[in-house]
Amino acid sequence: MTLTREPLIGVLNAGSSSLKFGFYEGETRLLGGEVEGVGISPKARAVGPDGAAIAPPPLGDAPASNSSELLSVIMSWARERLGGRRLAALGHRVVHGGLRHSRPVRVTPELLAELDALVPLAPLHEPHNLAPIRMALRLEPDLPQVACFDTAFHRSAPEIEQAFALPYSLFEEGVRRYGFHGLSYEYIAAALRVRAPELADGRVVVAHLGNGCSACAIKAGVSVATTMGFTALDGLPMGTRCGELDPGVVLHLIQQKKMSAEALVDLLYRRSGMVGLSGVSSDFRELLASSDPRAKFAVELFCYRVARHVASLAAALGGLDAVVFTAGVGENAAPVRAAICRACAWLGLDLDEAANRDHRPWISTPSSRVKALVIATDENLMIARHTRAVIAL
Repeated sequence: MTLTREPLIGVLNAGSSSLKFGFYEGETRLLGGEVEGVGISPKARAVGPDGAAIAPPPLGDAPASNSSELLSVIMSWARERLGGRRLAALGHRVVHGGLRHSRPVRVTPELLAELDALVPLAPLHEPHNLAPIRMALRLEPDLPQVACFDTAFHRSAPEIEQAFALPYSLFEEGVRRYGFHGLSYEYIAAALRVRAPELADGRVVVAHLGNGCSACAIKAGVSVATTMGFTALDGLPMGTRCGELDPGVVLHLIQQKKMSAEALVDLLYRRSGMVGLSGVSSDFRELLASSDPRAKFAVELFCYRVARHVASLAAALGGLDAVVFTAGVGENAAPVRAAICRACAWLGLDLDEAANRDHRPWISTPSSRVKALVIATDENLMIARHTRAVIAL
């Protein structure tokens, strides 16, 4: 009897200095990994289907000035590991899909030209997302590729959520709140239907807390509001990004400090957030372990701002049934979760301190009116699902 294998889907999630990759058969990840320090001092790690570490792609054989130049090495490494099997399709995370794209789409030359026009809306992300797509087109022009947009999940938000109080002509031109981390939120919304079906059709705030941070109000699996806006700079404070900021501060820095656009980009994207406040690190593990008062202050400010935004998103939902923590900090930093939950006690959230310390999936007490959960996100699996659906495998 011959066993029929499901099509093999490759996934690439390219950032400015990292490249995450995965290879999936159905819902099963056969290989996964990440290259960090791209363009500086790249280091790779990889895991097999059981999550155990395996020998990563041999980066010494490849130029490493950007993620696209690593693609051929990763593809060859995967093909060898997978017994010569060829990919049926390759899926990519693309941060910005603009106004038109509310779902993943197959890559075409016309789509790439359209996405190039969106680079000014996400200058630190979009070029890095598009580079491996172009490289894959050169390496394997007949391989179907699918672009999965981080903004797509939020296209369901009402116009009053998307609009800034600027002249309406700018709104029509596309100056509006787009929201990001959509693939993560879409995964969590789907996971709730399995983990907590009684909450899946309710009013849920998901806090995606990592080096990049945002929160999203989800009602019955649909995005209603989110903290990030026109760019991935808005909303919650992050590892190195400032989050919400009075635009008058930017005007002050331009007019009084004579800062250039390039200097502002460096300040707001790379030298603010936790690293700027603390002067210690952007890494919450280091901040929580530090005795420096500024590190403590940075963490306290972060938790305070997250709790404030949870309340704001609850207002957008017209009530609150649950808070879900996800991403690196949300999944692993118990003190951060505890501080946020305590600040949300007035909403009806009663933290189970022991469950939170032990990193259990449910961290609210059984009697808590508002539930609190921890669910690990999986953007790459979401991309694999979308890719398979788009090319109808």
